[in-house]
Amino acid sequence: MGFKASYLNELERMLEKILPHAMLKAKPKLESRIRTLKRDWTIVYDMLSGKDNSGFGWNEHRQMVVVEDAVWSS
Repeated sequence: MGFKASYLNELERMLEKILPHAMLKAKPKLESRIRTLKRDWTIVYDMLSGKDNSGFGWNEHRQMVVVEDAVWSS
């Protein structure tokens, strides 16, 4: 699933409201950052919820990534 074609324009409008006169442009800066976030999120998602999550998990109470001690010694 991806973003709608006009999402960069909407991001620019939202940023202009929050940071008037900053003149931040979605291309290329935001587009590049979003691409990086998508890539990094995929890695974290696969690590936490993949079939073989290698001992990593999510602690709902502490709201953080947790890992079994054995992972660090392997």
